[in-house]
Amino acid sequence: MAFVMQERFQETADEYGTQPTAAPQTGAASITLKGLEKSFGGNRVLRGISLHIPAGQFVAVIGKSGCGKSTLLRILMGLDRPTAGELVFDNQASGSRESARIVFQEPRLLPWLTVADNVAVGLGVGVDKREGRSRALAALQEVQLAEKADEWPARLSGGQRQRVALARALVSKPGVLALDEPLGSLDALTRISMQQLLSRVWRELGFTAVLVTHDVSEAVHLADRVIVLDEGRVALDLAIPQAHPRHHGSPELAELEGRLLHALLGT
Repeated sequence: MAFVMQERFQETADEYGTQPTAAPQTGAASITLKGLEKSFGGNRVLRGISLHIPAGQFVAVIGKSGCGKSTLLRILMGLDRPTAGELVFDNQASGSRESARIVFQEPRLLPWLTVADNVAVGLGVGVDKREGRSRALAALQEVQLAEKADEWPARLSGGQRQRVALARALVSKPGVLALDEPLGSLDALTRISMQQLLSRVWRELGFTAVLVTHDVSEAVHLADRVIVLDEGRVALDLAIPQAHPRHHGSPELAELEGRLLHALLGT
């Protein structure tokens, strides 16, 4: 088995990462997968996935439950190892360390830390406290939550907590940001607001984004490209050519949603 990852994301005990495409930032990474396989015992979850994701692109991965979406994301983040195949991160900044961070469906904030201190967790160890707070405040500003820096997580709404989780992932200026159903538990209006926020932050910062979602509308609204997985294989790789920012209700996007639903449901 060939398994190559340049500057692979390192899993830590808390899993917070302490350890047309937007113009990519200096550290944005391209991702190449060649024949990626993953089996759990006799269950073959991923079956020869081959993809190339250019630096700075926003890719959404959709599919029915059990199709391998989250497994693929965990392998991309180094949280699982593939059974076979090759995975390469190629950093645009020659000689610099590629970084990847992940945002989960649950915010996973530490209740005994303030909002700013929760964000600073994303910087890892060895960062001066004053510098850590300054960088945490800058990240909170990116997600429009700087005024909540000294609040406790319990005092925040669900949408605000998820914005803190996003800030924690962004504070280290990742080259790759993975998003595992990060908006799935939010109400409809908050979800739309968070989609707009995520789109803006991605366009401004230029990282490579990989989103796993069950929401076809969300995928089309956010991504440059949507990958449909079916039984561990790529069933459709659809470009979304509309310019950003996008607006819900667009007939062009609705047509693309229809194509994706047909690929998912066969109707």
